[in-house]
Amino acid sequence: MSGPDGAPFDSAHVRKAFGRAAASYEAHAVLQAEVELRLQERLDHLPLTPRQVLDVGCGTGRGTAQLRRRYGKAQVVAMDIALPMLQAARRHAGWLRPFARVAGDAQALPFADASFDLIYSNLCLQWSSDLAAVHDEFRRVLRPGGLLLFSTFGPETLGELRAAFSAVDDQPHVSRFLDLQTVGDGLLAAGFRDPVLERDVFTLTYAAALTLMHELRAIGATNADTARSRALTGKTRLRRAIEAYEAFRVEGRLPATYEVIYAQAFAPEPGQPRRTRGGDLASFPIERLRGSRRARTP
Repeated sequence: MSGPDGAPFDSAHVRKAFGRAAASYEAHAVLQAEVELRLQERLDHLPLTPRQVLDVGCGTGRGTAQLRRRYGKAQVVAMDIALPMLQAARRHAGWLRPFARVAGDAQALPFADASFDLIYSNLCLQWSSDLAAVHDEFRRVLRPGGLLLFSTFGPETLGELRAAFSAVDDQPHVSRFLDLQTVGDGLLAAGFRDPVLERDVFTLTYAAALTLMHELRAIGATNADTARSRALTGKTRLRRAIEAYEAFRVEGRLPATYEVIYAQAFAPEPGQPRRTRGGDLASFPIERLRGSRRARTP
């Protein structure tokens, strides 16, 4: 996923940051837990009986465990790019019928075609460097008619922090995220059908800007923009950014805005075209060619 100017995210940085945050993640991921609850509530209204479920960007596996309880007869797989997160997920996996834990990248899923009936992902896809590739992979591993359900951050997220640092220099200090329209267009371009997108805006408040910054680091949500400065932010610049943030203080508290986008869509039937820059591209199993001429290998 690229920012507005096309600058992608640094996947290696994302992997390291979330790996370091595995031990502290759940203690600080209050917003992520709330969004997880709201995302899973959407499953209450969908008559699904999936056989295989994939949780992409499972983190510590808290949401995966909820999926496992919801779909007791399904095989549930937890996948994350950060191995320490998967190790932390062991305590949520249970012992009777534990869910599988797989290290992998959403842009190159380590699963066979048409492997899952449901792909679920909570606040993970905003860290992908190529969202189009992710959508293509989701379509590939979903069975026809399978459900894709995910949440991601929108561009209003951490707008106050971004503005505070912009008063200091022109370097990107806060990651940039795609808007609802772009996310929806991406689903359609990949061939998904019946997309439904919604958004929430949350405002968390803090006594000090440093508290917010420490919390972001504790959950691994650090700046992953490839255009970021590799040098540490100096004390003078940090102090100036903190001073600039004070302009947003209301009733003694500093706000931090988070825009959350929810999306659901269904995998198409075989043969439905996928939009490409060169036009529409259709694909279907060779079994669909029965009755037509096939080339024979001599």
